[in-house]
Amino acid sequence: MSGSGYEDLEFISDLYDAIYDSRTPRDVRFFVDYAKQAGGKTIELGCGTGRVLIPTALAGCEITGLDLSAYMLKKCREKSAKLPPEIAEKINLVQGDMTNFNTGEKYALATIPFRPFQHLITVEQQKACLNCIHAHLLAKGKLVFDVHHTNLPRLIDPQFMMEMDVEPPMTLPDGRVVKRTSRTAAFHHDEQYNEIELIYYVQHPDGKKERLVHALPMRYFYRYEVEHLLSLCGFKVMEFYGDFDKSAFREDSPEMIFVAEKTG
Repeated sequence: MSGSGYEDLEFISDLYDAIYDSRTPRDVRFFVDYAKQAGGKTIELGCGTGRVLIPTALAGCEITGLDLSAYMLKKCREKSAKLPPEIAEKINLVQGDMTNFNTGEKYALATIPFRPFQHLITVEQQKACLNCIHAHLLAKGKLVFDVHHTNLPRLIDPQFMMEMDVEPPMTLPDGRVVKRTSRTAAFHHDEQYNEIELIYYVQHPDGKKERLVHALPMRYFYRYEVEHLLSLCGFKVMEFYGDFDKSAFREDSPEMIFVAEKTG
């Protein structure tokens, strides 16, 4: 997989934890619970700096984290090195492409937290990812992942091409102040994805100012499209939720969360 920006831009790994650690970690608890129930090793695709991976290891689970970005993995390794040895030894980090990887191991659970599956634009990429996961799972192994529940106005309304605040400005431990905005840079209705820009305004303690742009594609999915993809690649959907509290999927649900079991 390429084109998500994480693998090319070092500043993303520098700011990532400050941005996302401040959020309510409902998804972290959700994925950790499935790892605890798995009865075997977990592999997490798109593990990044370890936002979900490290709490999973702290919960006593053996976990392999795969990510394409050397920058994100470096941060994850730095954080892992600060853990007690008996926790750190439960973590294995691998740099690799989620559409084409081979760790040489089998897992009871595969997870793709926080929507990296939406960076896979083509059906060929999506099937390649699912087929790799299938090959790495034990019999009856599970796959758990989330994608956005598609917001139709965001697919067509030009107002979303204007910059919008994502969260209030935050002050980092080193004194930098960061404000983040987002915008849709382009609609691609024919290929079912949007080009998104996450824009970081950084003010340094010495007065220096930066405007940093993370451009990334976001494929949007519909429920039965994903179910069909999973079926084609040897999975059966066992549970389906609209949010991380395991609430039923509704028209206004923010997420589509799939829990699928390997069938072949």
